[in-house]
Amino acid sequence: MSAVLPVLAARLSAAAAAAFGSSYADLDPELRSATKPEFGHYQSNLALRLGNLLSLPPREVAARLVAALDLADLCETPSIAGPGFINLTLLPSTLATAVNQPTTFGPRNQRVVVDYSQPNVAKQMHVGHLRSTVIGDALCNVLRYVGYDVIRQNHVGDWGTQYGMMIEQLLEEGLDAESLDLRGLQLLYERSRKHFDVDGTFADLSRRRVVLLQSGDPEARAIWQWMVDVSLDDFEQVYALLGSNLQRADVVGESAYNDDLPTIVDELTEAGLLTESDGALCAFLPGFVGRDNQPLPVIVRKSDGGFGYSATDLAAIRHRVNTLHADRIVYVVDHRQALHFDQIFTLARTAGWLPPAIPAEHVSFGTVLGPDGKPFKTRAGGTVKLTALLDDAVERADALLEGRAGIDRPATARAVGIGAVKYADLSSDRGNDYVFDLDRMVAMTGNTGPYLQYAHARLTRLLTKAGSEGGEVVELKDPAEERLALLLTGFASTVAQVADTLQPHRLCTYLYEVASALSVFYERCPVLTSDGQTRASRIALCTATRKVLQDGLGLLGIEAPDAM
Repeated sequence: MSAVLPVLAARLSAAAAAAFGSSYADLDPELRSATKPEFGHYQSNLALRLGNLLSLPPREVAARLVAALDLADLCETPSIAGPGFINLTLLPSTLATAVNQPTTFGPRNQRVVVDYSQPNVAKQMHVGHLRSTVIGDALCNVLRYVGYDVIRQNHVGDWGTQYGMMIEQLLEEGLDAESLDLRGLQLLYERSRKHFDVDGTFADLSRRRVVLLQSGDPEARAIWQWMVDVSLDDFEQVYALLGSNLQRADVVGESAYNDDLPTIVDELTEAGLLTESDGALCAFLPGFVGRDNQPLPVIVRKSDGGFGYSATDLAAIRHRVNTLHADRIVYVVDHRQALHFDQIFTLARTAGWLPPAIPAEHVSFGTVLGPDGKPFKTRAGGTVKLTALLDDAVERADALLEGRAGIDRPATARAVGIGAVKYADLSSDRGNDYVFDLDRMVAMTGNTGPYLQYAHARLTRLLTKAGSEGGEVVELKDPAEERLALLLTGFASTVAQVADTLQPHRLCTYLYEVASALSVFYERCPVLTSDGQTRASRIALCTATRKVLQDGLGLLGIEAPDAM
């Protein structure tokens, strides 16, 4: 797919109107990349669909379309294949122009809010936070690239029962909150959780402490604020190691919506959407039933008077629509929350807080698995800390770089190791689980981040030796040149697809195809030893390829080292 596609599609539609009448001018030609080189560059099944509508043989329809088709300035003579497919092969001059004049994006004048990462205060970030952070960053980069005004929102878990538990435990033990770092806070959480589960009196005290916290009790708020500050400081270090664009200013935790929660309840009550059930206020929405065929509630206010995260999520939607003026809202959260978001979006629309014109999309993703095919855990059965995982990746990459001269080894190891982890996460369909395998991730061959990074570094070295870069592609004599040029013209449309579908693996697949085509180009098309116009044109093609790899990796949140 490329910038020339809209022109080809328009010409095919015009041919349909000329051959069969203006009523067929709006049919989508459905141009697709050809499945085999002998079929040219693109194929259209327009004749098959028109044949059905007109009750005519598709090949006869195809012949009439080709006769009416005006593409001499862009393509070789169209051909007809099989039952009536129309094959199009772009002229080398058309490909060269498309490479020299890549598609750019202007402002869309639309704002998209992306909610991602979402670690919990007082807990160290673990492997479970990897996917949301990496996918969310990539989507934000892509959405901004295609012209959206992007607002990142890190909806950290900083409110609710667990903080009442922890504060109560801390006070019972006589601890000074400021003596605890994040690991100390996590251990405090673990002790309070065990205490809560076995001691009913402590559980009741913890629930009351939550109500005090939510009501603004000074002592509870001061302890809680320390927990938040310590946690956010640690999160920032993890984001820096990961190369994430998330900043402290992007944090809008659950607590930010506390003052809005009574209003949420009041408005839902006035709208007749809440029902009391065992002391809790719940919404029972049509179509949501459990395995026992009983209605599934959305618990907005709990029986003890506290608010659950459903109320917070509803308040967040209202804020994002009314205050942030979102035109599109994206939630990057694992697949286990699919039912929750389905209910929340439905309730928000029913309440009138989420207008029909504003899409709210749950970008779900699968689980990171260990070598045993089960959710990734430590040998002791605990969660794998994200920093430990990333440090291992950098260490593994550093070992691969041993003995290589002319590189900043620590910086390159970090770029390659972190890039390897990110690419492995992004390159498979986000809905699938995947096995965390560092050996495979850091491999310099195959569909991996280091393979793409090396392709970029190799191009940088070649262009440095050439002594020049830039210029324009003016000839494409070899099929390998044509193949590479054709792929380069598809960068913008691939990025646009990712922005529409929110599936970053499409960009990974595209970049791997570019790198693979580049490898064939190297084998068949000498660059530095070529002469004159051929040399200059191939240097320009290499320059354009390097930019696509650099920009594409950048959109994925992966550094592109100049040397490896």
